[in-house]
Amino acid sequence: MSSAIMAPKWQQTSLPRLEMMAYWILSFVSHLYAFYQLHKFSEDHESSLDREVQLERGFLIWGLKKDPTDFEWSFWNEWAWRSLLWSLIGHAMVSRLTAHYLPQYRLAVYMIYGVLSAGWLLGVRGVVLLMLHLSISLAVAQMRSPALSWCCSLLLLSTLNISAVQDLQRGWYGSEEQYFLLLFSTAVCGLRCISFSLELCWSPLEAGGPNHRRSPLQNKGLQPLISQLYKLTAYCFYHPLFYNGPIMTYKDFSEQVERPVYKVSMPYALGGILRLCIWWCLAEMMIHFMYMHAIQGNETYLEVLPPWALGGLALALVQFFFVKYLVLFGTVSLFVKLDGLDSPALPRCVSIMYSFTGMWRHFDVGLYKWLIRCAVCLHGCRGEALHSSQPFPPLCLFCPIWCFWVGSMWVESSGKGCLSKTGPLWPFQCLLSSIASLRLASSGT
Repeated sequence: MSSAIMAPKWQQTSLPRLEMMAYWILSFVSHLYAFYQLHKFSEDHESSLDREVQLERGFLIWGLKKDPTDFEWSFWNEWAWRSLLWSLIGHAMVSRLTAHYLPQYRLAVYMIYGVLSAGWLLGVRGVVLLMLHLSISLAVAQMRSPALSWCCSLLLLSTLNISAVQDLQRGWYGSEEQYFLLLFSTAVCGLRCISFSLELCWSPLEAGGPNHRRSPLQNKGLQPLISQLYKLTAYCFYHPLFYNGPIMTYKDFSEQVERPVYKVSMPYALGGILRLCIWWCLAEMMIHFMYMHAIQGNETYLEVLPPWALGGLALALVQFFFVKYLVLFGTVSLFVKLDGLDSPALPRCVSIMYSFTGMWRHFDVGLYKWLIRCAVCLHGCRGEALHSSQPFPPLCLFCPIWCFWVGSMWVESSGKGCLSKTGPLWPFQCLLSSIASLRLASSGT
C-alpha cells in the first residue's frame, strides 16, 4: 500500500534523440533571429538612445557604441580594473605561499590580508563600521537565542536604509562608487553574521547540553569570546567572497578551511581563466550589439518594438543577467578554488530552466543553501534538513527578508516565472512526443 502511494505518477524517460535535436535547433535559431531583430532596432534608434542615456564609445567590436546602463556590470567592471582584480591576484599569491610554508596559519593570514585589503578600498571608517556590526552580532549571539540573533541582524541591515546614516557614510568618501562598495560589503557581511551567529546558537554549550542556558558572564575568561571574534572576522573578511559573494555558510567555510590544501593544476587554472575571458567577451558583445538595458528603461520604445524584437529583448535581458553572474561569480570561484575551498556552483543557464523553482535553486546556489541552512531556525529545526511538510512557515517568514536584502537584483529575470503552463502552449501539445506530453502535463500538477 505504501509503495503504491510513494510511486511517481510518471517515470522520467529520455526524449527521442531526433526530437531533442529538433528542439535544440529550433531554440538556437529562434534565439539568433530574435537577437538579430533587437540588434536592428538598436541600430535604427541608436542616435535617440545616445541622446537619452549617453552610449559609451565601444572598444571591443568594430568601433560600435555600447550600452552602459546596467549598473552592476559597469560598477564591478570599473572596480575590477581599478583595484579588485589586483587585490585578488595578491591574495592568491599570499595564499599559495602560506599553504606551502605556514599551512597552520592559513586562517590568520586570510583574516589579516582581508582586513588590510578592505581598509585599502573602504578606508579605516568602513572597516570600523563592519567590525562594529560583527561585534554587536557576536555579543547578541552569546545569548544562544536564534530569535535574538535574527532580530539583531535585521536591525543592523535596516540601517542601510536610514537616510541620516547614508548621508554620514557618503561623507566618508570622495565618490559615490566607494559608498556603494561599502553598501555591498555591509549587506553581504550581514548574511555571514547571521550564519555564524546561528551556528553558535545551535552548537552544544560547554556544559548542560544544547538546551542549557547560562549567562555570558559565567564563561571562564575572555578566551572563548576572542576565539569566536577571530573566526568571525576571518570568515567575514575572506577577501575573494568579501564584496559580492557568492554566499558561503559558516559551516561550509569552517569545515573546508581546516582540511589540507590540495594543489590546483596549471591546466585547470588556465582553463578557468580562458572561460572567464570568453564569458566576459560574450557579455561585452551583447551590450555592443543590443542596447537592451537602455531600451527597457523607456516605455516609448517598448510600445513600438516589433514582436520578435520584443521577444529578443526579454531573452537578451535574462541571458545577459546569466552571463554577467558567470563572470562575477566565476572570477571569485576560481580564486576560492586556488585556496583549496569549494565555492557554490556557478549559475545554470536560464534558457534550459522551465520553472522559477529551478531559477531559484540553481542560479544563486550559495544564497539558496544559505536560506535552507539559516531560515530553518524560524521553524525550530536547529539547522536540520527541512521535510516536505515543514518549509512553508519559515519560507513565508523569510520571504520579506529576502526581498528586503536582494531588492531589485532579480527583476530582470523574474518575468520567466510568469509564463503560463497552459493556455497558448496547450494547442501545440499534440505535436510533441508522448514522453514530452507527459512531462508538460505533469508540470501543471
